[in-house]
Amino acid sequence: MRYAGLTDEPARRKQEHGNPSDFRVMQQFTSEPSARQWERRMLAQGYEEDTSGKGWKYGYTFSIRHKISRSWAFDPPDTGRK
Repeated sequence: MRYAGLTDEPARRKQEHGNPSDFRVMQQFTSEPSARQWERRMLAQGYEEDTSGKGWKYGYTFSIRHKISRSWAFDPPDTGRK
């Protein structure tokens, strides 16, 4: 999933998200209205909103790949059948 958000502390946001390799500060803002407009554009492009940041001075993006557990492939769940 791709995320976009706003924050006053981009380094902290990056660290809190596990230092994703594609974390990017895309833009620095001088007003909250322009920051919110950028955020709306990113959402319109298909990004999910990352609401965990505080502030609006920097617009950032990153992605997270969710790992699917496949442990059942080697140890199938008990279905009650014999």
